[in-house]
Amino acid sequence: MSLFSAAASQKQLALFCRSLGTSLESGIDVVRAIQSASRRTSGSFRVILDDILNQVKSGTDIATAVESHGDYFPDLFSDMIQVGEQTGSLPEVLRALAVHYENSVRLRKNFVSQITPSMIQLVIAIVVVAGLITILGWIAESSGMQLDILGWGLVGVSGALKWLSFWAMGAVAVFLTYQILNRSLGGKKSMHRTLMRIPVVGRCMQDFAIARFSWAFHLTQNAGMPIDPSLDSSMRATSNGAFISSTDQVIRDINNGESLTTALDAAQLFPEDFIQTVDVAETAGTVPEALNRLSPHFEENAKRSLQSLTEAVGWAIWTMVAAFIIFVIFRVVLWYVGLINDALQMS
Repeated sequence: MSLFSAAASQKQLALFCRSLGTSLESGIDVVRAIQSASRRTSGSFRVILDDILNQVKSGTDIATAVESHGDYFPDLFSDMIQVGEQTGSLPEVLRALAVHYENSVRLRKNFVSQITPSMIQLVIAIVVVAGLITILGWIAESSGMQLDILGWGLVGVSGALKWLSFWAMGAVAVFLTYQILNRSLGGKKSMHRTLMRIPVVGRCMQDFAIARFSWAFHLTQNAGMPIDPSLDSSMRATSNGAFISSTDQVIRDINNGESLTTALDAAQLFPEDFIQTVDVAETAGTVPEALNRLSPHFEENAKRSLQSLTEAVGWAIWTMVAAFIIFVIFRVVLWYVGLINDALQMS
């Protein structure tokens, strides 16, 4: 898979699952249902849906047609389509997937709306510094002096461009590093485990991952999926490398006779209250139902952690801007003091 290969967005998947599930539930045959869903899409997603439609018309089942498009669809989507067809519960599975993707879209919008003010503050601070460097360059040109109040060797328009280029290249480097690490399980595992050690950030990531795991495990178990692929799909549904990389060990422990509680606890990724709930539910034989009830709880925790995270980022940016202003003031004062001292010595 290439670095920038196309993939279905969660919004597209939500609309498709909602449309197809509603049509199938209304008794519309699968070909007409896919045709109807395809007409509501555009771009590469529609092209792929049209190809899936042609395969279904030729006798291929939906799961196989979806699987033929490899990484375009997320693993959970492909897995659940297959389970839904095998168990005859495809409309119900699609409805549950639609709710899942709709919720993910809402969470992403909330995150973007919460983090945007902080990012705007950062951009303004960067532009203000560039403006100050440019103005100092103009003053230096008019006075005939080499004026570098900031002490960074950045003066005038060229200095401002170097400053802006530094931030632009830094942003590109961060983006490319994230994309590269996110394309391999080893990279995703290292990145996510590192991020999960950061206060607030780690709690937010853990809560989101557990909410998705709980929802996916409930869905796959209710759809009749065997425990091994159910755990595999549920771990991959977290989109967290730390959880995904623990899948083989959890399944291996289950196959060696360990309880689900023990296997999950050994992964050292789940909090104590979650493990205790699974333990009680496993004894009662109601683990899927218990996790379905827990999923909204951890999602709410994740939202609160996200709010705390965005507030922390905002305060960090304000602190950085304030520190810079104080730095500039001191540099200007020292510069003027130096000029006065030079004038006194000359006199």
